[in-house]
Amino acid sequence: MRQGFGVQPFDLGYLPFPVAPFSCFPPRPVSDLAAAVAAVRAHTDATPSMALVLGSGLGALAESAENTTVIPTTEIPGYPHSTVKGHAGRLVFGTLEGQSVLFVQGRVHAYEGHPSSTLAFPVRLAHALGARDLVLTNAAGGIDPRFVPGTLMLITDHINLAFTSPTAGPVREGEPRWPDLVEPFDAAWTDRAEALALQQGLTVRRGVYLWTLGPSYETPAESRAFRHLGADAVGMSTVPEAIQATALGMRTLGISTITNLAAGLHATPLNHEEVMEVGQQVRARLTAWLRAIVRDEGTA
Repeated sequence: MRQGFGVQPFDLGYLPFPVAPFSCFPPRPVSDLAAAVAAVRAHTDATPSMALVLGSGLGALAESAENTTVIPTTEIPGYPHSTVKGHAGRLVFGTLEGQSVLFVQGRVHAYEGHPSSTLAFPVRLAHALGARDLVLTNAAGGIDPRFVPGTLMLITDHINLAFTSPTAGPVREGEPRWPDLVEPFDAAWTDRAEALALQQGLTVRRGVYLWTLGPSYETPAESRAFRHLGADAVGMSTVPEAIQATALGMRTLGISTITNLAAGLHATPLNHEEVMEVGQQVRARLTAWLRAIVRDEGTA
C-alpha cells in the first residue's frame, strides 16, 4: 500500500537523514564561518579580489599562479571534503596576471552526500575573505547537439532541477530571504569575457546550464526533456554556488567545458574518464582565456 503524501518520512538516498516527501530543503549543518576564516588567516593574510572555482580537470590553472599559499581543505573547520577524481581539495592563494586570486581547487557535489548549503560553503568563505568577483567553471554534457566535445560555453542562465537552494533554512545575517535571480551570471561581464575570447581567436558559445543531483548521467529521455526545458548543457554543480554568490551580492561569471554529448546524442556510453580527457584537451585554451579575464579585471 502506498504511503500518503506528507505522512511518513523517507530517505532520499543521497542525504544522510530522512526528509519529508517533497521537502527538498534539509536543515542546514551548523558551520562556523568565523572559525574557517581564522584557520585560513593562520596561513595567509591575502585578500583576494576574485575567486575561481575550478571544475573537473582544471585544477592545474592554480599551479601557474605566483607567490602561492596552499591550504588543504581538511585543515579548515566546516569545509566539505571532495571525494571525486580531479578535485584536489585545496585552497590556493596567489597572484595571477597581477591580481590577488583565490583558487578553489576541487569542489564538492550533492551526490557525495552534501546538502546545498554545504556545497556553497566555499563561496561564503571566499566572500568572507574579501572576494567580490567569482568565476565558476565546470565540465558539462552538451544538450544542444551543436555543442560538440571541446566547446567552451558562457553560462547565461541556469535551471535548478535539483529543486534545492543553499539559502533555504534560517536566514543568515546580511543575506536576503528571497535572492533575486533575474541575472545570476553577470551579463556585462559575460559580454566582456566573450569579447576577450574573440580577441584570442576562440569560438565560444552561450547557453543555459541545467543542474541535476547526479551521480548517474542523464537518460536519453531526460536529455530530450532538458532540451525542451531550454537547457543547452547539463551538469552536477555550479548552480548552488551561483545562487549563494547572488545572495551575497557577488558578481559571477560561469564557463562550461562541454566534455561530452548528453545521453542519446552519441553512440558510446558516458564515463568520467572521457570528461577528464576532454578537459585536458581544452585546458591550454581555457587557461589562456581565464588568464585574459583575470588580467582584464585588473585594468577595468
